[in-house]
Amino acid sequence: IIVDIIELARELGAKIQEDERYLNLKIASQVNDSDENLQTLINEFNLKRINVSNELSKSTHDDEKIRLLNEDLQKCYNEIMKNENMINYNRAKADFDELMRRINAIIVGCANGENPRTVDVLKSECSGNCSGCAGCH
Repeated sequence: IIVDIIELARELGAKIQEDERYLNLKIASQVNDSDENLQTLINEFNLKRINVSNELSKSTHDDEKIRLLNEDLQKCYNEIMKNENMINYNRAKADFDELMRRINAIIVGCANGENPRTVDVLKSECSGNCSGCAGCH
C-alpha cells in the first residue's frame, strides 16, 4: 500500500503542474526573468541591501548614513513592486500559494483523522505549516 500512496502523490504532483495556477506562476516567473528593467532593479536592490548590511556590521556605524541607505533601499523596493510584471507575478504566486495551502490542509487534516471528503482549509483554518500551530483539534 505504501507504493500506491507514493504513486498517488506523484499523480497529485503531475496534476498540480497541469493546474492553471501553476502554469500562470511559471509564465509570470519567466516573464520576470526576461524583463531587463526589472532584473536591473532587483540587482540594484540586492546591492543596496548589501550596503545596508555592511554598514550595520561595522563596530561603529553612522545612523544617518544607515537611514539614508534604508530610504534608498525602500525606494528601490517600491519601484520593483510597481513593475507590472512583478504585480502579475505576485498575483499568480498568491493564487498558487492558496492552492498549495488548501492541498496541504486537506492532507494534514486527513493525517489527523478528519474526513477526506469534507476536510478543507476553509473549515480547518490550517496553513499547512505546523511550526506555529498549537495543535490540531
